[in-house]
Amino acid sequence: MRKMVVDTHTHTVASGHAYSTLIENCLEASKKGMKLIAMTDHGPAMPGGAHEFHFGNLKVIPESIHGVEVLRGVEANIIDFDGNLDLPDERIIKLDIVIASLHDVCIKPGSKRDNTKALIGAMRKGFVDIIAHPGNPSFEIDAEEVLKAAKEYNVLVEINNSSFTGSRAGSYENCRRIAEICAKENVFITIGSDAHICYSIGEFQKAEELIKEAGIMDEYIINTDPDKIKNYLRSKGKLKTRNL
Repeated sequence: MRKMVVDTHTHTVASGHAYSTLIENCLEASKKGMKLIAMTDHGPAMPGGAHEFHFGNLKVIPESIHGVEVLRGVEANIIDFDGNLDLPDERIIKLDIVIASLHDVCIKPGSKRDNTKALIGAMRKGFVDIIAHPGNPSFEIDAEEVLKAAKEYNVLVEINNSSFTGSRAGSYENCRRIAEICAKENVFITIGSDAHICYSIGEFQKAEELIKEAGIMDEYIINTDPDKIKNYLRSKGKLKTRNL
């Protein structure tokens, strides 16, 4: 497996419960040989999360900091079982990259059917690029149906490294099953550190071990080349005003 040089899921102090600035994140990423990171702070439904205006002003962020390219994005919260997100469409469409995820402080976990419907509904709307930590055991899903929808709607499935290092305890078996289905069905995946402090940027060891065991081929892993994620986003009509 080739070196991972892209981190598609990182947080700054704007998320409310993260502890590094974007500049600190980029400096650490540079030290680790990372080429690109996505700045994906929590949406406003997260307690302490970034205000809507935070995402409206991301245009001031340079395209590159300390030699690391920066995608300006959000980890949007799915707020109902129809898959609606906590940012208005006019904000969402201006971002480089959009992660959608379920958090139990933003939506009470529902039935397996409800949770599956929420993820598929979010993907169907067309704004979402990544479904984050779908192996979260607090939200039981029909993995086959979610991954079928991810392939249909051209959405990346995340294997979240922090799910194995303290967050969302009990995720491993779910994530292994998800990874195995992705390998079998050729679903594109991304690894996210979900860093809430700069030192976690680019830390993928547990996730890398899992996807290797699952047999996911390099060509279906978005993190091995910045051009992979940029070409993917351009295929969805994004990055039009950027020189990345």
